[in-house]
Amino acid sequence: MTLLNENERAARSSALHHDSVSYENGQLFIEEMSVGKIADAIPTPFYCYSAFTITNAYRLLADKLGASRTLICFAVKANSNVSVLRLLSGLGCGMDIVSGGELERAFAAGAPPSKIVFSGVGKTRAEISRALEVGIHQINVESPAELDVIRDIARSLGRRAPIAFRVNPDVDAKTHAKISTGKKGDKFGIPLEEIPELYARAEASAELDVVGLAVHIGSQLLDLSPYRVAYERLADLVKALRSCGHLVRRLDLGGGLGISYDFGAGPDVGAYAKIIEEAFNDIDCELTVEPGRWLVGPAGLLVTEVLYVKNTGNMATVIVDAAMNDLMRPSLYSAIHPVLPLQDINGGDSSTYQLVGPVCETSDVFGNYEGLPKLRAGARLAFGCAGAYGASMASTYNSRDLIAEVLVDGARFRVIRRRQTIEDLLTLEVERPWQASNTYADAATAL
Repeated sequence: MTLLNENERAARSSALHHDSVSYENGQLFIEEMSVGKIADAIPTPFYCYSAFTITNAYRLLADKLGASRTLICFAVKANSNVSVLRLLSGLGCGMDIVSGGELERAFAAGAPPSKIVFSGVGKTRAEISRALEVGIHQINVESPAELDVIRDIARSLGRRAPIAFRVNPDVDAKTHAKISTGKKGDKFGIPLEEIPELYARAEASAELDVVGLAVHIGSQLLDLSPYRVAYERLADLVKALRSCGHLVRRLDLGGGLGISYDFGAGPDVGAYAKIIEEAFNDIDCELTVEPGRWLVGPAGLLVTEVLYVKNTGNMATVIVDAAMNDLMRPSLYSAIHPVLPLQDINGGDSSTYQLVGPVCETSDVFGNYEGLPKLRAGARLAFGCAGAYGASMASTYNSRDLIAEVLVDGARFRVIRRRQTIEDLLTLEVERPWQASNTYADAATAL
């Protein structure tokens, strides 16, 4: 990947609706804060997010979609930090969750249950019970077996469960194979042809409030045409269900809007909104969309420091203190994030640098980069577009610290998740008393 020079970055930045990263006097800034000043206070590596960027992105999408008709629910899995969720909730955003833990995070952020949608193929009984007890907006049903479990739990609680059937429309999202969710054979959703029978069965159950349908075909979509195909199939299904006398009040259209990882503008949300309008303009339904990456991805930086530089073959390898456990996307998806030096030096080194982390895995590689300044130990860099699927996918592999997260608002910043150290982790591994199992002992004796 070739790094843009300062003038090229400035030109690109001016075209973006949600860009807050720039150079001032050769120093990298996020909003009005010098990233270097933050790094002086917070040990690297750490994540850093722009509140302005997130706010701008949400407002733009709400404006294009028409907030009065469409509920925007943030896909919490993209960035589950409570402060980020609180920022979005305060703007009027709902939450799309896929676990009980994400439900509790949404509550901690102040999100109202009436704006929470529960997706995901493997909801446990405890998670379903909790969702029904607090009265969330809807549960998206992923299988006939799950439908039966939801009905049984609703009956035991004396509640009526609001459900939508997640349709698998068999549409190729033209994205990475590991984040495609709407093709035949994917584990997500129910085949379109099975929906009418299930819909009728669910409507006959007093414990179930069948509110409509849901669809989500994948993540990081840059080509919008698969949305058009999926939404047309969904619209046809609505008409078929209504022709049989079924009520369809809501349509959950999923998320998946992609971002550009090379400083480009990404997909046109106005065109996205137009596809939705054209597909459903003659269908009177409440609409929900569930963006994740698009709202927060461009808002984030992963700030790191060079540890060592060494030669490997014909290439200089730069070892930084961030690793695959901090940012999984390069090793998991072969993704390449842009790299910005915290000090911009005109006329970059002609060398190609391979940036790698210190984790003991060959796959701990961020990519090959040209146009960076001469790199030495102690130099600081920032991986861009790191606000989504960065911290939320991080781990403590190799017993490394779970790194801090920082939120920037104008000319101020604060830590929104402190670094989780090895001392913190070891407190979770204090030995507890042994638990005897007579049942197991009896069974072993019988063998």
